[in-house]
Amino acid sequence: MDRRARASFLAMGFIFSMMAPSAAAQTSTWRGKVTAFAEKNLQQYLFYAHSRRDYVLAKSLAAADHVTLDDDVMFAAAMLHDMGNASAYEERGKDHADTGAAKIDLALNGTDFPKAKLEAVRAAIRAHNPDRDPGKSAEARYLHDADILDNLGASGMAWLLQLADSNGGNPTGRQLIKNFAKTGPMEKGVLTPAGKAQLKFRLAEQKAFYDALSRETDGFKNL
Repeated sequence: MDRRARASFLAMGFIFSMMAPSAAAQTSTWRGKVTAFAEKNLQQYLFYAHSRRDYVLAKSLAAADHVTLDDDVMFAAAMLHDMGNASAYEERGKDHADTGAAKIDLALNGTDFPKAKLEAVRAAIRAHNPDRDPGKSAEARYLHDADILDNLGASGMAWLLQLADSNGGNPTGRQLIKNFAKTGPMEKGVLTPAGKAQLKFRLAEQKAFYDALSRETDGFKNL
């Protein structure tokens, strides 16, 4: 990068840094508090990173389809949709989507989140499972598709393999990788035009990685 381009790049960075709220300001808003809640309480099974990816992907899919989302609903639903999967909040015998939807007040109470939007957040969380119908809500539909897609492709495989016991116990990488031989039910759940287009790319990436890993590990025997 030459000096002129570098100076321009640094100037742009300075402008953006001036526009961005301070750390204190961020944590004083509901988004900052929800992010802090998720970062503290939803690290189990790497749900926090997954939720961040879901938010970015849902917005990207909606933009590709020229659909406008309510960003308050989208952010809160994406960041909290797997609350019911975390051991601190799960309830035996109940689907994690229903449990999470019922418990979002634990993260949003006492914040400046618009109360009129709480039911929309609950609805999106309840409908994010692949086998559930998100209805006409744009936020529910794009969270639903983003969540499925993040469980597939390169991100899905990386996420899954990170959960293998590094000490040689269970689950092993070999046990986990078998899940990618049976992703059909998830794939059928994708509903939006952009989601279906993205699905094709992710499945191609997934197959290429799966085949290469199988070849390089003697059919996963040495994984």
